[in-house]
Amino acid sequence: MVQTPPKILTLAEFLQLPETKPASEYLDGRILQKPMPQGRHSLIQGDLVAAINAVVKPSRVARAFPELRCTFGGRSTVPDIAVFQWERIPRESTGAVANSFLVAPDWTIEILSPDQSQTKVTKNILHGLQAGAEMGWLIDPEEQTVFVYRPHQLPVAVDEPDALLPRPTFAEEFRLTLQTLFDWLLT
Repeated sequence: MVQTPPKILTLAEFLQLPETKPASEYLDGRILQKPMPQGRHSLIQGDLVAAINAVVKPSRVARAFPELRCTFGGRSTVPDIAVFQWERIPRESTGAVANSFLVAPDWTIEILSPDQSQTKVTKNILHGLQAGAEMGWLIDPEEQTVFVYRPHQLPVAVDEPDALLPRPTFAEEFRLTLQTLFDWLLT
């Protein structure tokens, strides 16, 4: 039996498709569905969004968004957390936040799920850095490690419990230790 290869969609065609749950991403001409978040992933994501926003949102420095589609550089990805500096948040003419974000986040945070490819997630972080992001985090709950990515620098693995996690320059006031991050899994 001869199988017909699947049709390759353009990014524009992909963006016309209905959203899926969990979200699908468009990477290098391929559509890949993200794995369904599980308990640890969901807990870290929710608490981290709230913790970041508690520091950067009141002073209108930045804002953290969970599961926000970001389309730029020929890809459309959905980082677990996308943080945008306040003045870079896409807005409508009314001042309301836009639905479409066609720019890279300033800080991309991914939380590795048990059945997720670390390579694919790392490629998404690197893509953001190449498009102007200041920082990327890859949080590995199983290893209790955070990999920190910055443009033109080697990645750093933070695995000491008392270590203060590096953060972008615009979020210097946000302070979080590795221990605090993973203690959220106990609550």
